[in-house]
Order: sequence, then C-alpha cells, then structure tokens
Amino acid sequence: MLCKIIPEKCIACGLCQVYAPEIFDYNDDGIVIFKNDREALQEFVSGNEQDNALIAYRKCPVRAIEIIEK
Repeated sequence: MLCKIIPEKCIACGLCQVYAPEIFDYNDDGIVIFKNDREALQEFVSGNEQDNALIAYRKCPVRAIEIIEK
C-alpha cells in the first residue's frame, strides 16, 4: 500500500499519529511527516501497519493523507 501525505493541507490535529504512531510524526510546526523519512511525501506501508494507516487516512479531517492500494 502506498501512503502519501500533503503537508500543506495538514492542520496539525494530531489524529494520524494517534492512530498510526509507527508511520506518522510531526515537524516543529506540528505538520505531518513520515516517521522513518522526514523529507518523503510518500512511503510504502508494510502489511502489519496497513490497518493503522487506513484508520489515520479515514480520521484525517482535511484529507492530508492519501492511500493508494495495490
């Protein structure tokens, strides 16, 4: 599964890290970044984290997360 983030949409609500702390983190302004690669805008999510990524995607109020299932 490919996960994309759109930092310019992020409102720093914190829900993505609540639901998927192994995938998402925040920069100094509270804007979403990937935990494992702070510069990346997309990342493949491993099988054991896919459910958490989907929950974070569904809970994001501004759609700053996109999921592409393959």
